[in-house]
Amino acid sequence: MLNTHGCKPGDMSASELADQVAEALATDSESFNERAREEAEALKSAVRSGTFDNTEAIVGMELELYAVDEQTDALQRVPRQLLELIGFEKELGLHNAEMQTSPQPLNTHGLAAQRNELKASLRPAQQRVRNEGIRLVSDGMWTVPPAGETAREYLCDCVEHSGVRIGTNMSDSVRYHTMANTDYPSAFEIDAPHASLQAETVMPESLITSIQPHYQIPHAPDLPEYFTYALRIAAPLLALGVNSPFFPPDLYDDAPDAEIVAGANMENRIGVFESVLNPTDGDPTPPKVCFPPDFDSVEAAIDDIVEDDTIVPVDLPSGTRFDDDFVHFRHKHGSYWRWVRPVFEGATRSAANARIEFRPLAAQPTVDDAIGFAAVFAGLMESLPQLEHPIRSLDWETAKRNFYTAARNGLRAKIEWITADGATTTSTEEIYGELFEHAREGLEQRGLSAEEAHGYIRPLRERVDRRLTPARWKHDYVRRRVEENVPLAEAIWGMQATYIRHQEETLLDGSFVDWFE
Repeated sequence: MLNTHGCKPGDMSASELADQVAEALATDSESFNERAREEAEALKSAVRSGTFDNTEAIVGMELELYAVDEQTDALQRVPRQLLELIGFEKELGLHNAEMQTSPQPLNTHGLAAQRNELKASLRPAQQRVRNEGIRLVSDGMWTVPPAGETAREYLCDCVEHSGVRIGTNMSDSVRYHTMANTDYPSAFEIDAPHASLQAETVMPESLITSIQPHYQIPHAPDLPEYFTYALRIAAPLLALGVNSPFFPPDLYDDAPDAEIVAGANMENRIGVFESVLNPTDGDPTPPKVCFPPDFDSVEAAIDDIVEDDTIVPVDLPSGTRFDDDFVHFRHKHGSYWRWVRPVFEGATRSAANARIEFRPLAAQPTVDDAIGFAAVFAGLMESLPQLEHPIRSLDWETAKRNFYTAARNGLRAKIEWITADGATTTSTEEIYGELFEHAREGLEQRGLSAEEAHGYIRPLRERVDRRLTPARWKHDYVRRRVEENVPLAEAIWGMQATYIRHQEETLLDGSFVDWFE
């Protein structure tokens, strides 16, 4: 939908933003890419010389949320000034907010600091936005559009100035808007079971929110080994964290309600990110959102980032950060959207690090659930390489197939796993029993007591024991209501209201399993 009334996205006028987008589009891409390649060669030398090593493993977390009206649960745009007041960062949509924890050593105090920092930031933020009638929600996908609008209108509305498309409801970040005006053939569509949407900007991606645990590698040249393990555990962790089975109801095609419910993926976030940002099927351009390859060297990981298509090249000045020596390489990384990705950065030489960002996980119902995933991921990154666990020999194609099966079916997915004794299994009990045991071992190796390690793992273990993920909880709610002849839209919005009320009571002082005890 093209809106020509000149609506203003964020704090900058559409015409001002269009001018900046046009300036960005004038950047010489060949010159940009050549500079990125030169910086990558210097980066490889720095990595091999030990500059990006750490004396111990470091963990971090990104948490995305969306805002709703406190009374109606309808999606709510957050004033930019309010976002700044609560210390959160703007994300793609005007309804989005993001926070990042400070990197901490993987030990008793570091994990506790991660959890406490999230809670310490979220509590006053919720209190402050409540004064404006707003609530921040941690969830995989919003389903209730702003009052008086459809989701389709909200996601597709845009303006045009001097031939530049500007998403009306997108943050006033030049990068986001430039993506809609480059030669890279992003589809800007949603293509999911019984749901479809065609937009002119990247805005449909703002449907989804995530958590992203980070793990910094102690010895940077060892990154490929850790990365191999991260790809093999991606499927079981994704299956455990699924949290977006339903779209806003007006995005569904004309099909029977029961058929839509029966065909729902447990994690639609995976498909949305890919169908919005990747080229359409049949286009020869390589996808940017995908399950990444294994790397046989740290140099190969760096090369993969360098050779990835650059959507928004920028002529960047040298800055004062240590890693500004690699500023064009870092900029390329900003649109290197792999589900698991390597990162090389650091504001100072002493802070320089190589890390793995684990990106498949939807935002979770509570802080403790989110930190549970961070702890399990980090614990596995500690233990699996030390054990030389045979899961690393799982064929890459099988690991990829596991990943997309997990997105479709959650804990009911038939995931192929290789156990510590080399046996192949698809048993849910065996897979998660081993995963949780190795995560505990990894955390204890970093100084946590058995009780502390179990405390982080327990909320996720309960999901397996009960075979109940947030997505399955949502799906069961909607299915029951539809079977009672409640219209699908009403069933989905009722589920969303119940989710938000449960989260209000448990976001900071509980876990998902408290919802059904």
